[in-house]
Amino acid sequence: MTTAKTFAVAMTIPRVTAGSAGIARRLRVLGIALGLALLSISCAQETSSNPSSSGSDESITVASFDFSENLILAEIYTQAIRQSGIPVELLSNLGTREVVGPALEQGQVDFVVDYLGSALEAADPGNPATHGSLDYARQELQKALGGNGVVVLDAAAAQDQNGFAVTRATARGLSSKTMSALSPVASSMVFGAPPECPDRPYCLIGLESTYGLNFGRVEEIDTRAATATALQSGEIDVGLLETTDARLADGRFVLLQDDKGLQPRENIVPLVRQRMIDEYGQTLTDAVDAVSARLTTADLVELNRRVEIVGMTPAQVADDWLDG
Repeated sequence: MTTAKTFAVAMTIPRVTAGSAGIARRLRVLGIALGLALLSISCAQETSSNPSSSGSDESITVASFDFSENLILAEIYTQAIRQSGIPVELLSNLGTREVVGPALEQGQVDFVVDYLGSALEAADPGNPATHGSLDYARQELQKALGGNGVVVLDAAAAQDQNGFAVTRATARGLSSKTMSALSPVASSMVFGAPPECPDRPYCLIGLESTYGLNFGRVEEIDTRAATATALQSGEIDVGLLETTDARLADGRFVLLQDDKGLQPRENIVPLVRQRMIDEYGQTLTDAVDAVSARLTTADLVELNRRVEIVGMTPAQVADDWLDG
């Protein structure tokens, strides 16, 4: 993906939504990001000073990546876990995969909402299961993470993949609503995407090698909102909008079908430390699996719209979705 799911490490100070135990965990996780030798000291301090470090009152620490959609997802799962009676705290906006992944694997946080293909590619680069069936990809991710004490729970039907959008008028002029239909006309089209797109295998490189798309011009556009504006104004003909983008909610754009399967499978998938499952058992897994069983791609589009366009908070939309 070309989103924050694969951005380089950012030294981001997360907001802590719990008490002193959350602060201690924040310091430990920042130790990972900064590569400080003091990490082991802070871990030892938290073990000795946190009265809930053992026993049934231990909180589950949920961490989110540093982009809006993942904050929403982390809020939803956090609230669902809390409603089941399990103590839980949220470290929101923790950072990129390079920060959050090691934090989970080393036990600094307990729960992360991830994206199946991206998680598998990070854990086992080149594994073909990134483009396989849901069950196959999930099993391979479990193999890759199991040795680190991480359990891959049920994945949702919802997927957040790279998507390529056109206006409804442009779609009517194509032979089909597929990426392949762009092939005969791409040379006369302008393509808009983030600056990193030309170097990404699932963006311009893949569009050229898999679909034979050689656009007449490529415009660098920094944000999805700017991409949508450029599409609407006719500045570009094809734009990169993720399949869960908030701007897809109003029907102005058509996402073209990835008919040759360029994009990896990116189902939403919760990752949790085994010790938390040992601690809370089916109460925890049932609460999490119930969320995953409901969550659809259309849900994510609407949730993103409410946060990014309407201006609601992730906590507000999570509460509304769970009550729906």
